[in-house]
Amino acid sequence: MNFVKRAGLSLVVRASRTVALLAIFAVICTLLLGGFLLRSAAARQEAAAQTDIGVDVTVGKPAGFTPELADRLGASNVVHRYNPEVAIQAGARDLTPLVSPMPKPGAGASTGAGAGNQSPDSGPDLGPLEVNGVRDSGLLLPFSYGSTKVLQGRGILPEDAGHDVAMVEDRLAAKNRLTVGSVVQARSTDGKHTVPVTVVGVFQDPTPDPPMWTPPHELPGNAVYVPLATARALSTGPLAVTEAVYRVGSPDQADQLTAAADRLLGTGTFSVAVNDKAYRDQVRPIQRVGAFAALIVWVIAGAGALVLGLIVVLQIRERRTELGVLLSMGEKKWKLIGQHVLEMTAVALPAVALATLIGALAGPSAGHALLGPHPAVSASAIRLEPAAVAEVAAIGLGICLVSTVLPGIGILRLHPRSILTDTE
Repeated sequence: MNFVKRAGLSLVVRASRTVALLAIFAVICTLLLGGFLLRSAAARQEAAAQTDIGVDVTVGKPAGFTPELADRLGASNVVHRYNPEVAIQAGARDLTPLVSPMPKPGAGASTGAGAGNQSPDSGPDLGPLEVNGVRDSGLLLPFSYGSTKVLQGRGILPEDAGHDVAMVEDRLAAKNRLTVGSVVQARSTDGKHTVPVTVVGVFQDPTPDPPMWTPPHELPGNAVYVPLATARALSTGPLAVTEAVYRVGSPDQADQLTAAADRLLGTGTFSVAVNDKAYRDQVRPIQRVGAFAALIVWVIAGAGALVLGLIVVLQIRERRTELGVLLSMGEKKWKLIGQHVLEMTAVALPAVALATLIGALAGPSAGHALLGPHPAVSASAIRLEPAAVAEVAAIGLGICLVSTVLPGIGILRLHPRSILTDTE
């Protein structure tokens, strides 16, 4: 009889022991699968958080920092999003900017009283707007922190490049009855040409109006955001980036970006500010959960191999007579070891299937029960995937080999006469 058939008969004859071994193996595989599911969920959320939250690197350069240089730095493979910002003064032909209600220093009282009714064309300091050219307004500090909110429509997006659109402040929109879809004739800095821009968003800046006279372009209500190309069309000179924000995935990538900026802009010619507070608060707890899950996997794998190895050792001791008879009949020792490996494998594969079924049925509810109180990893991120099942199967088969081959080395030292004459 070949050792494959003997392995099958042995499992049938020892049915109660086979069922017990299957239950133990199923528990081990289920715990392993839980560890893999938690680890993969943490990895998915970490990747998403690095893209959505990440680390903001603000690069400022006093002079010579052009949008083209900012784009070259933004092309780095560690950058997820970026936003260079330029500022110019412009006006609008069919729009009345806000003016300070306070009297201008040195002017008569009547000037201040009627300031709100003056035309923006009546003087050089009345009516200019603070036009900010941006690529991605969501990376602007007030918007990303939530102090400045978009009330209607949306912000400026990278997809707006090549389109003349604008986002205006709520006070300016209210005074001119602007809504999403309104078209404003923006006037260039020198007043020689206009560019029609379509309002795509209205935002609210919480900064109050200054309590003293302020030039119109410095009033928070006169701020307008447009794409960089629109700002270039309204400007009469070269654009200079005041600062650029780059979002990368981690503090290590922030260091890589700083080194790239050194090479591109020149060492010591720019300032860098790294804001990784959100990363520390949200990403690192997720990393700790992932590391804990990986530790669970290794501990369970080691403990499972140890427990099953002890079971196999006991089985070998109980089956010494059977082994002695087979050896005396000329059976090869490696076939005896192979028989034990096949027996364990025949138990391991159904155990993996059972663990997969348990994971599919109980995974979501178990995730909510285990991770509901833990804010780092969302329970909804736990998903049963073929890769996790394959890893469990691979480790399960590895446990089979370790727990049978190592104890089975003792079989190589057995001799039929010593086994059959041993009364112990």
